[in-house]
Amino acid sequence: MRFSLNIPNFGDFADPRTVATVAVAAEEAGWDGLFVWDHVVHDKRLRRTFGDPWMLLTAAALATSRIKLGTLVTPVARRRPQQLARQVATLDVLSGGRVIFGAGLGGPIEDEYGSFGETTDPVVLAERLDEGLGLLQRYWSGEPVTHHGRHFTVDDVTLLPATVQRPRPPVWVAGFWPHRRPMRRAAQWDGAVPLFADARHGHLPPVDQVRDLVTYVHRHRDREQDSHNPFEIVIGGATPGDPAKARDLIGPLADAGATWWDERQLMDSGQLDQLAPVLRRIRQGPPAL
Repeated sequence: MRFSLNIPNFGDFADPRTVATVAVAAEEAGWDGLFVWDHVVHDKRLRRTFGDPWMLLTAAALATSRIKLGTLVTPVARRRPQQLARQVATLDVLSGGRVIFGAGLGGPIEDEYGSFGETTDPVVLAERLDEGLGLLQRYWSGEPVTHHGRHFTVDDVTLLPATVQRPRPPVWVAGFWPHRRPMRRAAQWDGAVPLFADARHGHLPPVDQVRDLVTYVHRHRDREQDSHNPFEIVIGGATPGDPAKARDLIGPLADAGATWWDERQLMDSGQLDQLAPVLRRIRQGPPAL
């Protein structure tokens, strides 16, 4: 199992210099990755300062040399694929091939789509997500792309630079379990980032649900996929700094098939977007299994 940190792109973490500080601390303490949220407003009722996730990750990349970097998650449906492809490829080149791309529908849909006159139809957004992911993969190859789809049109365009990672950066797909369609989508890529309706951000999910999800995803992958690339199951929550206590919490999830542990602040703690508690947990080090 590998271990990452998860921070929002608002509050204290809207400042790229702060995110660079977090990234350096994480690398020095032995964590394996840093992931940031990709929100524009998140909740319109709250007046918050937001940072662009790719600017935040650029600062993190310049300050580190080892840890993986990415978003959890980018709503592909509210992005232009060609612009997104270039942002990700630029970061992958800058970081020396350390990008992991997390994708999903995103939300809250009314705030992040409806506020800007975008459709809030989840079926249409899912179509845009699937078509957008297909285009991103082709753009990252550095080869010419021609595409005439339901939502996007491309006429003989080559986007350079290509990504350092070949054939592309790993793509992890998020979705709420037990909804099946997002996990079937994830099974076609490189990893699943399940969210759980009865385990809010920062709370550990039930082990039996993780086990059921792992079984379901692998049922929808073919043996050739698994033989070429290991499939990641990314589970997150908040753990204590005490290694033994953290081991007791995470061990059963690893046994159930989780391959990454994503350390998060509790959504309802009041400390979600504050630097001090995040740095304190980082410096205690990742859980040891």
